[in-house]
Amino acid sequence: MPECRNCGAFVTERYVRVFAPPGMDDVRVCPSCEDMVREGASVREARSKRV
Repeated sequence: MPECRNCGAFVTERYVRVFAPPGMDDVRVCPSCEDMVREGASVREARSKRV
């Protein structure tokens, strides 16, 4: 079952297919990780608050 590597939340296989880098079975961050953003090959905290 795919999950978010950051928070461990469930994500669908379709979400992984769209947002995970090639060759990865899990995403780095999911929609539940509002304070995190993808940056290149890594993940970092958002510089501004998300609303």
